Amino acid sequence: MDLSNLKPANGSTHHDKRLGRGEGSGRGGTSTRGHKGAKARSGYKQKFGFEGGQMPLQRRLPKFGFKCPNRVEYKAINVSTLQAIAEKKGIDEINIQVLRECGMTSKNDLVKILADGELKAKLTVKAHAFSKKAIEAIQAVGGTAEVVNNKKAEAAENK
Repeated sequence: MDLSNLKPANGSTHHDKRLGRGEGSGRGGTSTRGHKGAKARSGYKQKFGFEGGQMPLQRRLPKFGFKCPNRVEYKAINVSTLQAIAEKKGIDEINIQVLRECGMTSKNDLVKILADGELKAKLTVKAHAFSKKAIEAIQAVGGTAEVVNNKKAEAAENK
């Protein structure tokens, strides 16, 4: 076997259609584009969503919805989760950094503590926001709830 014997596998290559090379080629004249019209011209490009003149779908459907530009979205963490973290790590202070290390939040998440579950450990909890019942649950076992600096929420409130 040498380079002179090499050829592609059967069916793996195709010959290009040679368009516009005279009538004898079988593809002369209109070059398979049909007669006249936009699609027969060079440079034809159909607009996105064009349906042949019919009213396109994006114009037939009504507009709806609203996104509030001042919305502040929090990552919700329950009191029961704090209890599990405290037992697992053996700590009495839970802050944003501890939650990040546990994989509960990511870098830019704002954290809100909610009151679902039961808290037995006396904890100092630092987060961006707390529900009223979460504060009550933390204080009921002798812990403290501290609100950490929250620039996004302050900016939304001041508008």
